Amino acid sequence: VYRINFVRGEQMPYRATAGALLDSGDYHAALALGTGDSRLARLRAKQEAAWGSGRLYGIGFAAIVEPSISNMGYITTALTPKARAKAGPKNGAISSATVSIDPLGGVTVIVASTPAGQGHRTVLAQVVADVFGLQPKDIQVNVEFDTQKDAWSVAEGNYSSRFAGAVAGTAHLAAMKLRDKIARAAAQQFGVDTNSIGFENGKIFSRTHSEKTQPFGRLAAGFHWSPALVPAGEMPGLRETVFWSPEPLAAPDADDHVNTSAAYGFVFDICGVEVDRDTGRVRIDEYITTHDAGTLLNPALADGQIRGGFAQAVGAALMEEFRYGDDGAFLSGTFADYLVPTSCEIPEPMILHLETPSPFTPLGAKGLGEGNNMSTPVCIANAVADALNVKDVTLPLTPNKVMQLIVYDQPESQHQSALLAISGEDAPGLTGSGTIDLNLTLEQIFATLNDPAKIAQIIPGCENFAAIGDNHYRADVVISIGVVKIRYQVEVKLSELDPPRSFVLGGKGISGMGVSEGSARIRLAPRHGGSTLSYDYGANVSGKVAAIGGRMLESASKFVLKQLFERLAQVASGAQPVAKRSWWKKLTQQDNES
Repeated sequence: VYRINFVRGEQMPYRATAGALLDSGDYHAALALGTGDSRLARLRAKQEAAWGSGRLYGIGFAAIVEPSISNMGYITTALTPKARAKAGPKNGAISSATVSIDPLGGVTVIVASTPAGQGHRTVLAQVVADVFGLQPKDIQVNVEFDTQKDAWSVAEGNYSSRFAGAVAGTAHLAAMKLRDKIARAAAQQFGVDTNSIGFENGKIFSRTHSEKTQPFGRLAAGFHWSPALVPAGEMPGLRETVFWSPEPLAAPDADDHVNTSAAYGFVFDICGVEVDRDTGRVRIDEYITTHDAGTLLNPALADGQIRGGFAQAVGAALMEEFRYGDDGAFLSGTFADYLVPTSCEIPEPMILHLETPSPFTPLGAKGLGEGNNMSTPVCIANAVADALNVKDVTLPLTPNKVMQLIVYDQPESQHQSALLAISGEDAPGLTGSGTIDLNLTLEQIFATLNDPAKIAQIIPGCENFAAIGDNHYRADVVISIGVVKIRYQVEVKLSELDPPRSFVLGGKGISGMGVSEGSARIRLAPRHGGSTLSYDYGANVSGKVAAIGGRMLESASKFVLKQLFERLAQVASGAQPVAKRSWWKKLTQQDNES
């Protein structure tokens, strides 16, 4: 599907239907890079091995276009064409930068973009130093912006992933303009052609006359001390300010078509996740993210931006949630309830790069800091949906939500139905039906139900089991609902027995948290190699247990019923039921294999 629908590299720049002008990119090459070197094959092999051992493992994909350098004009699409025409056109993404050289040969850069940890000073020093043949340490970058004295425009600022493409690019243009002025003056002083002047290793020199060379600081500062060195027709002073706005950013047309951004990066992600059946925890086993952000100005900072976006996105996908009560009360107003990721929860992604420079920015650079915020939640959600074989998931995929999906969305042959439901004075009990195929004969099932010792093995969480009459039993049963464990005193009764065709299973449990009761009519029919068990059920829950929440109660009850059928199959076939470790023991105890 991706390969068929991706815009092809030879179609760039590509005008999209709504007006966006995709500047550059090779989406098919990015897909090939991300899936290549056996990366996708390795995930497929892991998935097959996991499925073979009964574990839940899924693979997800996501492809996104990352816009950067916003067009001011797109906000006017909120107006009607008539209102826009009356207000006048708005468009563009103006950026400004000033580069100057002081009387001691020091180079200063001023830009109208205040950083918030992205590394503005590092990149600007690097970009300007490259123009003058200096070291980044030789460049002073001033980002303490003042609109009263510094060049600026209404579009200035640190937003819209505009730094690499717009701000650094404009600083490059200002530095080039100043360098050309110095080159003309140096050519006059050396008596050579301007095209022969070079800037390297802290020196200004003639490529055609090797003896014509001076240190950068001495020659450049000299124009402050002796304006006569400035060529005729040139203005004195070594300070250049450049304003830049990308040409493709036009105002919206009458049909609201608009190119919203100057540049469009590309991200293609693949991930493999494993879902714990017992806890609902999603573990990111492997994550591969491929980026095309045009020319990379500083690969280390680019990867840092990607990791930051990835960490935010993992939080959005698995942890961070605004929750409200039925009365509208905000329930996640503290960091005890609203969970944010730390380094302990964030795996190391594999970061791959492809560079197709933008023809619309001075350095060919595009933004990339926000890409994984868009791609990663989708990629993880798709992987979890694949692991659980479900079509719809809602983020964040907290353990409780995942457990509901594990219980709710099993194949029909493994259908599980609830024995518990919320009920109150105005709330009806839950009713439903289901079927399950068993590799047991009708006689084996009824023989098991006639043996009290085997019934005790079948009931999940059963303790202190005792017969109190014909087909009538009492026991203590411990049921886990989320992190809450409830001990019930339960009575279980088999009635209306019609061997080997049908019977009714009824039960009532009493605890300090409330009362739960329900019944199910179970019918058996022979099939090739076994039997088919079908049932209709109804149940109610009252007391404090009901306050836990309907979906969690349904999830827990379906899990209990699943265990009941699994144990019935195991006990009837002569096998001992396998005790499942609690989620707490699973977290605190090491496997013997490890």
